[in-house]
Amino acid sequence: MRYALILAGGSGTRLWPLSRAALPKQLAPIAGLGPGPGSEGRSLLAEAYERLEGLVPEPRRFVCGAERHRAASISRVPGLAAPSGRGLGRYIGEPEGRDSLAAIAFSCALIAREDPEAIVAVFTSDHVIKPEAEFRALVDRAYSLVESRPDLLVTFGVEPDRPSTGFGYLELGEELGLAARRVVRFREKPDAASAAAFVAAGPGRYLWNSGMFIWRASRFLELCARYEGELAASVSRISLAAGGQGYAEALASGYPTLKKISVDYGVMEPASKDPEVAIAALPLALEWRDIGSWPAFAELLSADAAGNSCLGETALVESSGNVAVSTEAGHLVACLGCEDLVIVHTKDATLVCPKARADELKLLYSRVAELEGGIFR
Repeated sequence: MRYALILAGGSGTRLWPLSRAALPKQLAPIAGLGPGPGSEGRSLLAEAYERLEGLVPEPRRFVCGAERHRAASISRVPGLAAPSGRGLGRYIGEPEGRDSLAAIAFSCALIAREDPEAIVAVFTSDHVIKPEAEFRALVDRAYSLVESRPDLLVTFGVEPDRPSTGFGYLELGEELGLAARRVVRFREKPDAASAAAFVAAGPGRYLWNSGMFIWRASRFLELCARYEGELAASVSRISLAAGGQGYAEALASGYPTLKKISVDYGVMEPASKDPEVAIAALPLALEWRDIGSWPAFAELLSADAAGNSCLGETALVESSGNVAVSTEAGHLVACLGCEDLVIVHTKDATLVCPKARADELKLLYSRVAELEGGIFR
């Protein structure tokens, strides 16, 4: 059967101070996504979950995120409170984040226990993808590929519009059918020169790695055991305890010891070099935005004639190219003669930085986490 897994464990530090440890970006109300609870915008998690409507039945849609965010996640996606068709809890809570390989392997192991033939599509919770009908048709095609070739791993590639060191790249090979191309190499987050060379080679040779995948759960777990055996063995022990009296203890003691590594480094890169493994890429020729930074967030807003993207109470005079956001009612953000800045005000923090350095907010976040006992995290 077809299943869907949405990863919702990211911290979203590059969207600070909107995104916080207690309420990361995938759960925060985002303007531009349409109405959410009350007068707030919808969350990215709700957007990702509802995007699968008509593609994967709700009882087979799962979310993996932090255990401490369980209640907040269910409040935004009430359907998660109901169990799966086979009784498995559909919010898979991590006691602590151990990067994407642990989250995916653990979730696939739990789903495979319920359905050994499960085909799992892995999605992220911080993308905006339009139009949704075309996205669902593309994902349906990817499911069909795996159903016809159970050993195949499928990913989705996005045509780069600029050299970026923040994305991984897919190096493409021959055609595999259904408009899919073989992935001959995963190139995770290259340096600037390599990124420029990849973009110059064109989308027929390189695509951005979207971070979305489809595979048979059992096949993925087999490859995880091949390349990251210790992690796979630990995940197996924890998942086998699920539903029993010792599960909570096994999860609390075992999960924090799992190796912290991304699925790209841990499985996809070695798999792309393995002659016994085939990886297919489908081009994601749709509107695709990774809402991972303030410039990306600004793309959800309407820009004025001077290129300013604003939200909330703002006044910009003789200013251009800025991102200005105020989330606190009654608090005005005003700019005079400012260019290419990010200015974000929330009820307890204000950010000002050059737009060109917005991807470096993790440097600031480490300092913010030390202030006032970490209350600004």
